[in-house]
Amino acid sequence: MKRREFILKSIGAGVFVGSAATFGGFSSTLASAYRADGKTAYDLVAVRGGQPEQMFNRGIAALGGMKTFVKKGQTVVVKPNIAWDKPPEMAANTHPGLVARIVEHCLEAGAREVYVFDHTCDEWRSAYTNSGIEKAARDAGARVVPGNSERYYHDIEIPKGVRLTNAKEHELLLESDVFINVPVLKHHGGASITVSMKNLMGNVWDRRYYHRNNLHQCITDYTTYRVPDLNVVDAYRVMMRNGPRGISVEDVVTMQSMVLSTDIVAADAASSLMFGLQPADVGHIRLGQEMGVGTMDLESLNVNRLRM
Repeated sequence: MKRREFILKSIGAGVFVGSAATFGGFSSTLASAYRADGKTAYDLVAVRGGQPEQMFNRGIAALGGMKTFVKKGQTVVVKPNIAWDKPPEMAANTHPGLVARIVEHCLEAGAREVYVFDHTCDEWRSAYTNSGIEKAARDAGARVVPGNSERYYHDIEIPKGVRLTNAKEHELLLESDVFINVPVLKHHGGASITVSMKNLMGNVWDRRYYHRNNLHQCITDYTTYRVPDLNVVDAYRVMMRNGPRGISVEDVVTMQSMVLSTDIVAADAASSLMFGLQPADVGHIRLGQEMGVGTMDLESLNVNRLRM
């Protein structure tokens, strides 16, 4: 193994095997998975060491199962990163097997319909196909919907926004009952890293506005309006440099990790540690806490650490 790859893998491993002081009060038992009110006792679940499908099975079980989030007859939007015309081994997009497994869990929980979409950066047909996500999602029973035309987007107001006070959001987000955010963790030249909060840029039509008007602030502004019901961070393969598109598989390290949380800021804070960053080093994570979207104080959370 190359020295650089060893160091990067060690950083990622440290997130999951570090002390409670490093990454919150970990627990490794499922015995107390629920509070008295029936809600999950865990604020965040970190899983390491398996295939994406296996890790999601363990992670969602620790949060009480998909029925905690999806009720019979509801419609669900599963929003992966499908931005780039890249194959899965490049880790530019969410792992297709993870997307498929989430769709299956939603349908098993009784969802009436599960939709998968993204507003891609590369040509959408090629990105949907070559990422492997379109086929995987359809085979699992989802309806895969394009996000390439402005006619799919409708005006919204963002009352708490500082720089982004209005936008055009994909109609699926306006019409569905449950929103599951499934980003891939990777390097990003403009935002340091891209995870859950930044993945929501694929919900809106004019992404260029973000880049012209304080990227970190706009990312955070949108999250004050649209908070996913669940965030599932794909860190199976992680692009450590040259993101978000990547140049070659040499940019990618296999970490075999996953983070699940209802708190989008906490999910991104935990993920930042895999890059050797402190959460406050990433502008939109820091702003997310300051604007009350969630917390980056991982020590205040009840975190369940699982190893496959």
